[in-house]
Amino acid sequence: MTTNELAGEAYPAKAMRKIKRALGPWGVFLEGFLRNPVMVGSIIPSSRFTIDKMLAPVDWDNCKLFVEYGPGVGTFCRPVLDRLPRDGQLIVIDTNPLFIDYLKQTITDSRFIPVLGSAADVEDIVRAHGHEHADYVVSGLPFSTLPDGVGPAIAAATHRVLRKGGAFLVYQFTPRARDFMARHFARIDSGMELINVPPCFLYWGWKD
Repeated sequence: MTTNELAGEAYPAKAMRKIKRALGPWGVFLEGFLRNPVMVGSIIPSSRFTIDKMLAPVDWDNCKLFVEYGPGVGTFCRPVLDRLPRDGQLIVIDTNPLFIDYLKQTITDSRFIPVLGSAADVEDIVRAHGHEHADYVVSGLPFSTLPDGVGPAIAAATHRVLRKGGAFLVYQFTPRARDFMARHFARIDSGMELINVPPCFLYWGWKD
C-alpha cells in the first residue's frame, strides 16, 4: 500500500475525531449510531422534555436500584442521579463499548455502575452487584429493530427482575414496544412527547 493510500484511509478516522471533539457528547453519540444504528435507534439524544415526562411517575423516595438499558452518552444518567437517593444505585447496561468507556470517563458518581453487556442478562447483572430486584428500569432500545427473539427476552427478563410495584419505563419512536410489554405487564400507562426528535411514544409497565 502506498503512502498516499495510507493517508487516504487515515483521513476519515481523523475527520471523525475532529467532529467528535467539536460536538462533544453529541459526537460520541453520532459515532455510536453510525457504528450500530440497529442498537442505538436514533441519531439524536432524547430531549429534556422526554426525560422529565418519562421519570415523572418514579417514587424516588423508595428507589434503591434504578437500571437503564442503552444509556448512550448519559442523557438519562445525570437526571436519574440527580433524583436518586444517596443510598441508591444506578446500573446502566450497553453492548457498545464506546458508550460504556465514555460514561466511565465522564460520570464519577459512586452510585453509578456502567456495565458492558446485554439487557437480556439484567437478572445476572443485578445479582452480581448485590441486589435481588430493581425498582425501575428505563429503556430506549429500539425494540422494533432488535434481532429476532431479543426484544421478547428483554421484556421477560425485565418483568422478572422488577420488584412488585416497580415499573418498566420505555420510550420509542413506534408503538410496537407496547406489544412486547403487554405479554408481561397487565397495566401499561401510555403517553407521547412531541418535543423530541423524532416525537416518541412513552410507556410505563407496572408490575402488580
